[in-house]
Amino acid sequence: MLDEIKKLEQYPLGSIVADDVYSRNAVKKEFEYLEKFDSERVLAGFRINAGIKTSAEPYGGWENMLIGGHAVGHYLSALSQATVYATAPDDEKEALKAKLDGILDGLAEAQFPNGFLWGAKPLDLKKPELQFDNVEEEKTDLFKEAWVPWYTMHKILAGLLSAYEVAGSEKALSIAVKLGDWVCSRTGSWDEKTHKTVLSTEYGGMNDVMYELYRCTGEEKYAEAAHAFDEEDFFDDILTGRENLLTGRHANTHIPKIIGALRRYQIMGDKTDCTRYLNVAKVFWENVIAHHTYHTGGNSEWEHFREDDTLDAHRTDANCETCNVYNMLKLTKELFKITGEKKYADYLETAYINHILASQNPDTGMTTYFQAMRTGLFKVFSSPWDDFWCCTGSGMENFTKLGECFAFHSGKTVTILSYLPFTLKADGVELSIDRDVVRDGKTFLKIRSGEKLKIRLRVPDWCSTSDMEILLNDFPAGAIFRGGFAELEMPLSKGDKLEIRIRCSLKALSLSDNKDVLAFKYGHFLLAACLGNEDMQTYRGGVSVAFAKNSCSDGVLYLGATADEVKRDPGKYLKRTGDIVYEAAGLRFIPYYLIKDRYGIYWTIS
Repeated sequence: MLDEIKKLEQYPLGSIVADDVYSRNAVKKEFEYLEKFDSERVLAGFRINAGIKTSAEPYGGWENMLIGGHAVGHYLSALSQATVYATAPDDEKEALKAKLDGILDGLAEAQFPNGFLWGAKPLDLKKPELQFDNVEEEKTDLFKEAWVPWYTMHKILAGLLSAYEVAGSEKALSIAVKLGDWVCSRTGSWDEKTHKTVLSTEYGGMNDVMYELYRCTGEEKYAEAAHAFDEEDFFDDILTGRENLLTGRHANTHIPKIIGALRRYQIMGDKTDCTRYLNVAKVFWENVIAHHTYHTGGNSEWEHFREDDTLDAHRTDANCETCNVYNMLKLTKELFKITGEKKYADYLETAYINHILASQNPDTGMTTYFQAMRTGLFKVFSSPWDDFWCCTGSGMENFTKLGECFAFHSGKTVTILSYLPFTLKADGVELSIDRDVVRDGKTFLKIRSGEKLKIRLRVPDWCSTSDMEILLNDFPAGAIFRGGFAELEMPLSKGDKLEIRIRCSLKALSLSDNKDVLAFKYGHFLLAACLGNEDMQTYRGGVSVAFAKNSCSDGVLYLGATADEVKRDPGKYLKRTGDIVYEAAGLRFIPYYLIKDRYGIYWTIS
């Protein structure tokens, strides 16, 4: 079985469905949002650039600026994922598929003869590629010259490939191939100086998406173009493992580069020695997790990595960009599939529950850009039609694929990572987890159909093997614990039932640069204090991004003890009063993801 876990595969997207009440509502809200888009407005920017008459106006905010079209790429991916989400009604999925097909028809019509496709606010209608020209000439004023056009191109190509790979649209592949040809012609014209100049400006995951286009077509030229976006100097720097190697770097510029490097290893590994690129991804991941990640799974401040281990010093209103977590989950998922190592599975759970689920307003379906780590602030959510931040786009995708990393397989072995309620139906296999093990102390894994299956269960990082008990049809299952997983020697068949019991306890977690500052976690839930909804004013910063204004708290938790004393026995100071509800010093702590108003995760203990 140890060899098997290094060949883990993902189940088809949509075949795993997060089945708790909160997630069902989250998916419903996302579908409602996707359905409300006016396809004519989605296509307007592309038609304007192509000289096609349209009476529609592009959507507002970033979609009507020089980065316009990036959200359309995410929208294509979200629509594609929605069409296969298992619990959605067939008529709803068919309506979204029709919307997807209509937009693809419009994009095909707007594609230039050379394959170029563009939806941003035009600089000069006679020079549709002018943003790309300007980047090559080091002209990067994002209001007048160029706003990361290769980043936007990555989003468009990724959306087209999602429409092909997930929703089965051959038209999407045809558009992507022509656009890929344009990319090849562009990269093929670069001299060494131009190459370095282009790579000095954010280009998203162009290496990732071009390797994927190569995988879909087998055309070597796309792999060559992808390699033009492999930033070898940066990769060399990562492999040194030096201190502060990420300091000052724009986080969401660099995470996609590493996803692309790992994609080269995955797709080109049988043709050349690509082990270097796997090592790059591993070292980068370790650095981000060890030195730059909060207990939500989020990272960065004002979109940038700061000095190693200075998380407390940089707790502000602009932490934990949601796009960063979206991309770290992508990277982590692929590393887990390659290595089977539990540390990657642990992060998948942490970031999914404590950032992704926390990023949506359950009332409106809108999502966060940043999630402030400064105590006393609140989440600020996008508006439906007037913001279109980068995280608005990744947010659309996040909530049309909930549960995708709950289970993986290798042959007839199923590896279960999550103990939240879910159902899995794929390739003749049907199984379910019926309740949240943290809330109930136990859950049941039921095999509903399929051939005999070997089962592996993750031992969560918030418990030990002695806290975990596994029964098969009411008798001890005889699980073997190794490598962070509980392995059942006996295959399970239809009708078999595993009862999984896990004892949870409240834990206090500190930050490396301030041991007096603590956060609290119960099982997989990071807790936060509810601090009300008074005076929730916002201000605009960056490029029309909304931020929480005016903290309502000094961030001190008065417990009459030291942080060390609280850390040794947090249950002595925070008293449980309900279903994952704790109280201390007049404050009520609940799972962070449930809070949409003012909150406090980190507290200076006094």
